Order: sequence, then C-alpha cells, then structure tokens
Amino acid sequence: AARTSRIRLGALVTSISFRNPAMLAKEALTVDHISDGRLELGIGAAGQPQDHTMTGSEPWPPRERVDRFREVVEIVDQMLRQEITTYEGRYYTVRDAIMAPGPVQRPRPPITIGATGPRMLKIVAAYADTWNSSGGPDRGDRAVGLTAADALENTRRRNKLLDQEAAAIGRDPGAIRRSLLAGGGSSPEDPWASVEAFRDFTGRYREAGIDEFLFYYPSRVELAHGQFERIAREVIPEIRS
Repeated sequence: AARTSRIRLGALVTSISFRNPAMLAKEALTVDHISDGRLELGIGAAGQPQDHTMTGSEPWPPRERVDRFREVVEIVDQMLRQEITTYEGRYYTVRDAIMAPGPVQRPRPPITIGATGPRMLKIVAAYADTWNSSGGPDRGDRAVGLTAADALENTRRRNKLLDQEAAAIGRDPGAIRRSLLAGGGSSPEDPWASVEAFRDFTGRYREAGIDEFLFYYPSRVELAHGQFERIAREVIPEIRS
C-alpha cells in the first residue's frame, strides 16, 4: 500500500474465524486510508480445519458458520458506512463502535464475498459488490472427478441463482461484479498451457457471466510452458480492452 499507487489491494478471502468483525472493520478502515482508497475487502466463511486449530477454537457446524458469516458481513458493512454502530446479533454484539474519520472510499470500500452454496449467495445478493467463486463443488460435496465442463456449469448455474436472489430483494443483479479465482489447482484445467488455452478459458467463462478473473501466480510447471510473459504483456491487455 505504501509503495504502490494504482494496484488494488486485498486478501481473497479474509477468514471470519480469525477476527472479531468490529476489529476487521477497523483494520479495513486503516488499510483503506494507508492505500488512499485502494482496498478491496474480501471476506469468506472459511471452514478449513486450520482456521480453528491454529487459534484453539472449536469448529462451527456448516449452518452456524453461514449464520455467523451473515452477522459478520452486516457488522462490517454497517461500520464502514456509519460513524457510530450498535448491533445485536445471536453470535456478535457491537455497541457504540466509532469509525471516525470514515473511509476514503464512499459509501465504503467494496466488499468481495467468496461463496458457492445457495444460502451464501443470498448474503452475496444483499451485501457484496463482487461475488467470487472458483467453479468447484458446493461446500460439503466432493471435488473428485470435477471436469472442466462441471466447473463451467457450476459457475453458470450459480451466476443465474445470484441474479434471481438479487432480483428477489429488489437489487439490480448487474450491480454485482462476477469474479472467478482461476489457476493454481482451483480449476481442473490449466489456463497457462498456451495462449490459445488462456483465450479459450477466459472466453468460456465470460460467456458464463464472469466479469473479472483473479489468477494464482503460475507454478514452475506452468511457467515452463513459456507463455506467461506473452499472456501477461499481450493477451491480457487485449482481452481487457
């Protein structure tokens, strides 16, 4: 944040297991100021075992995790919009939390929510500026045997469901950016294999409704293809334009 001036900054995604939501909102406010308004606040329900074992907390059942996540997002959203916030939830309580001065970005820094399941997509529809997914199975389903066609269909299906959920609460579905985490084992195909593979991958997902691609930095094997520099310097700017 201190050494750059244009690049957007953020984590994909911040685990709710690690921080009290009021603390997360305060930290986000600080990064927004340090970066002069370049924070993209990514939040996810997490659920990996180490998210709890490393802090000595008990894992939450899936339904409780989603319920907690909704409260976290509601608190963060309210605190970043308001100077003083009080919130009474089942799992979290905030009393007279002060956020002054407010964020650089108005009405608040944009929030990205990583989500796959139907209940999580309802939260995305209500609060997210960006929805992020990887095309993998819904939480609890096995990823064994996931094909490129499966991942694309999962993305297309969830994209339509998000449209429906947003419309159901009176929100313009077009106001929510659709983002895909790709590469690095997050999908069953390698978009770095060639220039043609990269164009094909991004083209198919754009047709499925994706607006933004977030790529893991390629592995040594992927770099060995020799296409990374060309894709980064030539193909990505062409697709973006």
